[in-house]
Amino acid sequence: MAFSSTRTACALAFLLSSAVAPSALAHAHLKQQSPAADSQVAVAPQALTLQFSEGIEPAFSGVTVTSEDKQTIKTGAISLDDKDKTQLTVPLDQALSAGTYRVEWHVVSVDGHKTKGSYRFSVK
Repeated sequence: MAFSSTRTACALAFLLSSAVAPSALAHAHLKQQSPAADSQVAVAPQALTLQFSEGIEPAFSGVTVTSEDKQTIKTGAISLDDKDKTQLTVPLDQALSAGTYRVEWHVVSVDGHKTKGSYRFSVK
């Protein structure tokens, strides 16, 4: 049984759209952070910087920092870099003492997709 030209065209269109769709449906993934995940820093940071794979909406995004004894660390308002809408800055309103900290984040990308994750870092 031979394929008609219409069926062949539909099959090619489907394959092409399937190949293009993953990039169109991308989510904002955490690419880099400071302090880095699983790192140990000698000096406590005054802010956290999170770099994502695509632009994010700060009004629908958030970051929580907790100490190893489950105390929430006070943070200031998150902000985006004026020139780089993928870079989120989180000021720390209280000094971090020696210990391990967990950073939990959730973001909404400019295309409306939600992602979340977490990582840890330590202060000497």
